[in-house]
Amino acid sequence: MTSRVAVVGANGRMGRLATALIEREADFEVGARIGSSDSLDAITGCDIVLDLTVPSVSPSVVEAAVAAGIPTLVGTSGWSAERIRKLRSRLGEDPALGVIIIPNFSLGSVLASRFAALAAPYFDSIEIIEAHHATKVDSPSGTAVRTAELIAEARKDLGPVEAPHADQRARGQQVASVPIHSLRLAGVKARQDVVFGGVGEVLTLTHETIAAESYEAGIRLGLRSVRGARGVVVGLESLLDGPQA
Repeated sequence: MTSRVAVVGANGRMGRLATALIEREADFEVGARIGSSDSLDAITGCDIVLDLTVPSVSPSVVEAAVAAGIPTLVGTSGWSAERIRKLRSRLGEDPALGVIIIPNFSLGSVLASRFAALAAPYFDSIEIIEAHHATKVDSPSGTAVRTAELIAEARKDLGPVEAPHADQRARGQQVASVPIHSLRLAGVKARQDVVFGGVGEVLTLTHETIAAESYEAGIRLGLRSVRGARGVVVGLESLLDGPQA
C-alpha cells in the first residue's frame, strides 16, 4: 500500500531532502508540498503529515493533523517536555492515532545521546556544546535539549549536575540542570559535544553531521513507523526496536 505524505515545510533544507527521499520510495508518494504561504487544508486526503517547519509553527501543524485524524511525524525542534505533555493530553488516554517526535533523524546522533545518558551517572560536571549552521532559527537545538533530558533521567537518583555560576549569561542555558552552549556558524551542518568532567580526567562524546544524507534512514524509519503508531512517541531511539515496515 502506498501512503500519501503531506510535507509541511517542503521548501526548507530538510523539506527538500525529505521530498526527494519520498519520491524514491515505492511505498510512499508526495501527496502535498506545503510552504509557509500555503494553507494547511492541503493535508486533506493525505495519509501522513511530515512536519519540517520551525518551532513557532510546528504546534499548529500538529493540531491541524490531529484534528483531521492524520498520523504525524514531527522533525521540528522546540518540542519541550511541557509541550509534549499537552499533546499527550490532547490525544487522550486511548489515542486513535500517533504523533512521533524526532529531534534528530541521524542514527549516529541518537547513539551519541544514548552514550551520554550511559555516562551521566558517573560524572557530576556535564555540559553540552552544540553547533549548527548560521540560519538555524532556534537554540538550543532539539537534539541538545533531548540529550540533556536523557542525562537528567539517568541521574534522577543522584540529583542535578554541578553548574557553578549558572547565573552568568556566558554559562549557557540550563536544560534539566545541564548547561547548553549554542554556536551558529557558517560552514557548520550540525555538531554536538557532551563534555564530562571528573577528577583528573575529561570525557568528550562528539557527533558531527558531515552530509544531510545521514538523516535519510531516520526519516524512512519514522514514516514507516508512524503509520501504526498510537499516542505520542519521542525520539528515534524509541523506533529502533519497533516496526520498520
